[in-house]
Amino acid sequence: MFSFSDNYDCFSRRCVWVSGPVIVGAGPSGLAVAAGLKEQGVPFVVLEKADCVASLWQNRTYDRLKLHLPKQFCQLPEFPFPENYPKYPTKKQFIDYLESYAKKFDINPLFNECVESAKYDETCRLWRVKTVSISGDAAGSEVEYLCQWLVVATGENSEPVVPEIEGLSEFKGEVLHACDYRSGETFRGKKVVVVGCGNSGMEVCLDLCNHDTKPSMVVRSSVHVLPREILGKSTFELAMLMLKWLPLWLVDKILLFLAWMILGNMEKFGLKRPSVGPLELKNTQGKTPVLDIGAIEKIRSREIQLVSGINKFSSSMVELVNGKKIEIDSVIFATGYRSNVPYWLEVRKISVPQY
Repeated sequence: MFSFSDNYDCFSRRCVWVSGPVIVGAGPSGLAVAAGLKEQGVPFVVLEKADCVASLWQNRTYDRLKLHLPKQFCQLPEFPFPENYPKYPTKKQFIDYLESYAKKFDINPLFNECVESAKYDETCRLWRVKTVSISGDAAGSEVEYLCQWLVVATGENSEPVVPEIEGLSEFKGEVLHACDYRSGETFRGKKVVVVGCGNSGMEVCLDLCNHDTKPSMVVRSSVHVLPREILGKSTFELAMLMLKWLPLWLVDKILLFLAWMILGNMEKFGLKRPSVGPLELKNTQGKTPVLDIGAIEKIRSREIQLVSGINKFSSSMVELVNGKKIEIDSVIFATGYRSNVPYWLEVRKISVPQY
């Protein structure tokens, strides 16, 4: 007989026992874990807040998006990409691949199940995962899943981050985050400011340029920009190869030298490099370098204007920290994401059994 802490009421919601792990998230990581368990005959349940697998790719990415790394580095276990796929598959191709992966391994997530909390109950030594259905005939119904193992596979990009900037609420133009951006077609002929100079910011600016818009990109901090390929080989692949034989600091120096040879000195255009190398920065702070796919050329030609940080907004203008004012129609925040796991996963310093 189970005995639950926190005054658990077994009649407050439907209770489901899962004899294997509960996996939260049906993106690439969640699907890969589920496939591995399926191959070993281990039962599991996959909970997904959205109504599809890979919801981030399906619902929150721009149309021109392609994989930044060659397909062999992005394929999931036991299921290579189709041979006719290009080196860098498109958004649609990657979504098709993930849906085929779920079908091949007979992975059937429970969609529209939003995890409200997940807590390890020390009394019964089980995880208690509470969900609520957010769509369909079962909308509002609550379920509690009981299991010995919990797999968190929700990724790092759950919640878009928009910085608080003075006057933003007074701005009368369009304001959106990069996760809601689809194509530059709707911005044709408009004056657009893109806040952020990471991979998303660079690609959004490039896409805007390709739709006859001259965007301004706000560069608030230093950033590493590397060519996507060096001498026909993926920069990532080259880095991984060198790391087999050379220390990380030396690989960083080689990458930066090659980037300087190919892209030139970008500091004169306003892109300053961090003092720490790109691989070390990724390892220590989780900051991913930008892999250039054409934006640097647009920066050189001034089709993408680099501007300093924003001081404040007004109804139709943005004032920069250097005092310059720019009249704009729209602002796109390419300012990253945060994980939502801390909001629902309750973790204390407890003795959780390890297997």
